[in-house]
Parts: sequence; structure tokens; C-alpha cells
Amino acid sequence: MASTRSTTDRRRPRKGGLLAFAALAGGVTLSGGVAAVFAQQALQPAATQPAAQTGRTDPATASDLQQPAPALAATPAAGNPDGEDNGLTTATLQAATQARVAQEVPPGTRIGRVSDAPALNEDMSRLNLREASVDGLRPRLDPTRNDAPGIRLGSFTLKPSINQSVNAENRRDGTSGQHRGYVETGVNATLTSDWSRHQLTVTGQGAWQKNISGKGSTDPFADVQADLRLDVSHLTTAHLRAGYRADREDASDPNAVANATSQSVVQQFLLGSSVEHDFGVLRGSARLDGTRYSYGDVDLDNGTVLSMKDRNRNVGVATARMGYVLSPALIPFLEASVGRGLYDERRDMLGYARSYTSWGGRAGLQVDFGEKLGGELALGYGRYAFDDARLRDIGALTIDGLINWSPQRGTNIATSLTTALEPSTTAGESGAIAYTLTSRATRELRNALVARLSGGLTLRNYPSGSTTPDERVWSAGAGLTWDINRALALTGDVSYERTLRDSGVDSSIAKVGIGLTMRR
Repeated sequence: MASTRSTTDRRRPRKGGLLAFAALAGGVTLSGGVAAVFAQQALQPAATQPAAQTGRTDPATASDLQQPAPALAATPAAGNPDGEDNGLTTATLQAATQARVAQEVPPGTRIGRVSDAPALNEDMSRLNLREASVDGLRPRLDPTRNDAPGIRLGSFTLKPSINQSVNAENRRDGTSGQHRGYVETGVNATLTSDWSRHQLTVTGQGAWQKNISGKGSTDPFADVQADLRLDVSHLTTAHLRAGYRADREDASDPNAVANATSQSVVQQFLLGSSVEHDFGVLRGSARLDGTRYSYGDVDLDNGTVLSMKDRNRNVGVATARMGYVLSPALIPFLEASVGRGLYDERRDMLGYARSYTSWGGRAGLQVDFGEKLGGELALGYGRYAFDDARLRDIGALTIDGLINWSPQRGTNIATSLTTALEPSTTAGESGAIAYTLTSRATRELRNALVARLSGGLTLRNYPSGSTTPDERVWSAGAGLTWDINRALALTGDVSYERTLRDSGVDSSIAKVGIGLTMRR
């Protein structure tokens, strides 16, 4: 008899959970007390009653506390021949919900496996989402793919990648031309904190070049940016930023030195802070940014070196913004800024005092329609007043913005507009107002194949009567990335840039390259 009842004893504790599932599925309305009994039967085995009280030695079930219900065959859980439920099921969750409403199950009662609930509860309480895969592709495109997760460093996630490529470049300046072949080693990395509150993000990229054929100066660069977001309260957010950039001034730049074998290396040191507060229907923010520009020496073709230290300067800008929340998706705003540019040397090598004061105002619209469309666009006016009376003040219409648009899944288009002052080094020239439009599109052609397309236009407008001609710089590029596996990708890129001047010599640059990217 003992062997005959052993199987029944193991299966009877499941009857309460199965009856709870049947009652919920059939729409049977139970009182709060009976619902709590079903929940308790689903969550834990029934207590064995003494034989003297019940006249039986098998465990008590919910059928002892209600009218007889249609018998259901006990079906073992998938993969578990004993029928034990070791995971979250629909019946368990529904029963637990009923019990919580009836206040019969204490809040600390465990449901299902302990390892299932904490991750869910942790994500629901986090202000920061977990890091996505290193290549940024959406996992729903292929739930079975195993993207590189990065390197775990304590509470940080590091996602590094390195690219080795072989490239060819052709430059033309009027009737003269120059060709070179070179290898380039590029490094890209992202370091992101995995904190439940606040967030630190550090991004870095750089490239080193070496010529393997032809002649021409190399173009190395480095860019490191850090942003610490502080969640002061649910209405106030602050940011602390720092950065460093270094690249070589282009030979086609208006301030480039003629007859130079290598142009100046420009270094930028950036510091900034901002705070944003939600006042209800009003949203205000204040921002302070500082940039240090440092120019290296220029190597001339006669073997001498020309110092550019008279171009070193510090620039600080303070900006305040106030927006009105029409809806979570539409926020029109007004913005005002004031700044000061101070050169290390009061006068440059030509005797001009080029320090300046700037001010401006803008009106714009910030939009947020989720992943489909977001960004902002603003129009305004800016003015730059120089300390030297011989330099003409510059005033111009400004247009700035950044729009991210995803017309369909797998396609992303980012477009930016900027307006900036480019100080001149020419005697008697104040500088130019540069309007820059850039756009970059990415398209996931296949699960492991991404196409890139970019284009840009820069307009440099000098004041009327200037001896320096206005310029238009057109650029276009295309590329493909094929993910061989999660750690290795094949890349190919081609680009073209052409500079047109109202008077003078036009120039162009064409590049093509192929490489391999390794990432972790």
C-alpha cells in the first residue's frame, strides 16, 4: 500500500494549483477568502492533517474547503517527470495576484524561482537601462544572435574595438595633385556605468596613420569625451562634462599656412556643466562651457618651423534656456547666451587684438516622438565684437539643431545644423561665419550587413568687402560593415570632398579604404 500511495501523495499537492487555474480560466467568481486558499495551495504544499481529525493520512487539498469540482488529470511540468513547478507559470502568477488583492499572502512571499524575480524587480527600479550589445543592433531582429557584451569592470561595462585598414588618398589643388597610400590604426571604446542612479559615460576614439607609398602629411586624431549625469531629484538633473580633442589643421583651411609640409596640430580641452529643472509646464536649464585651443608649430618646406602660439585662446560661453511643455513630445523654448574669447597674447604677430565678446538669442522647438523622431531646431541671431577697432564686428543669422529620424526599422538618419565663428589670421580680417549641415544614414541590409551613407555642406561667409573669398565645402561618403562574427567585422569606405571658392583655386580630396574591426 505504501508504494501504491506514494505517487498519489506526490501529485495531490498539485491539485490546488490546477483547480485555481481552472477556476480563473472558466471565469468562476470566488470570494477573497477562497481565492487566498487557492493562492496558498499554488504557492506551497498543503499541510498534512492529523489522522485523528480527518480520518485520513494524505495531505489536505482545496477540494476539502469547497464544493466538488470536475476532476482534472494532473499533467507533469515539461521536463519534470515528478510534476514539480520550479518556475513562474501563468497559474502561479494569477494566483499570487488574487492573493495580494485579498491581503492573504505576505509581501515577502517568494513566487517561483528566486533567481527569476530579482532581475525583473531590479530593472523596474532602475533609472538607467542595461547596456545593449556592442554593435548596437536590436536583438529583436534575431533573438538567437549572441552579440559581444563587452568587458565587465566592476560596476562599469567597457566596449572596445580596434580597426586596421589600408587606404588610398588623392588630393588635388588646382592643377597640382598628390597621392599617397597609408595604413591606419583606429581605436574606439565606450565605458558606461551600471548604476541604479546617476550615470557616467566615457567615449573615446582615435587614429594613427603611416604612409606606405607616395607623399603627403598624415592626419592623426584623438577624441575623448566624458559625461557624468547626476540625478539630483526626480525634477532636477545635472551634468558634468570634460573632453579632449586633437587633430591636424586641414591644408584647405583658410587659416592654413602656405608652403608647409605639415600643418599645425590643434588641441582642444573642454570643460562644462549644466543643470535642468522641471517647473511643471515650464522647463528651465543653465549651461556653462569652457574650451581651451592650443596650436602646434608648422613645419615649412624650407626646413624652418613657424610658431602658432599667437592663436592660442580660451573661450567661455554661458547659456540659459526656458521651455514651455505643450506636451511631452513638443517643447518650444527661448535661449540666450553670452561669451568671451581671450587670446594668450594680447596682440597677434600682425599687431591685431583679436579677443572678442559674443552674445546671441535663439527660439526653437524640441520634439520627442520616441525612437521614430526626436531632436530640436532653433533660429536666432548672434554677434561677435572684437577688441581691436580695426576689426569689423560680425553679426549673422544662426541656425542650430539635431534631428534623429527612423523612417522604418533598421534605418536611422541623423542630421545636424551648426553655426560658429571661425576667427581669421589674415591682416584686417575678423573671421567668417560657418554654417555646417551634415547628415548620416545607416541601413541594416541584413542581420550582419550595415550600409552607411553621409553627406555635408559647409558655407563660410566673410563680411562684405573682405579680401578673403567665400567658400563652399561639399562632402559625401559611403561604407559597408559586414559582421563576420560577433568579434570581427569587415569594413569598406569611400569619401569625396570638394572645396569651391568664389575666387582662387578649388581643391578636392578623394579617399578609399578597406579594413578589419575587432571588438569585444
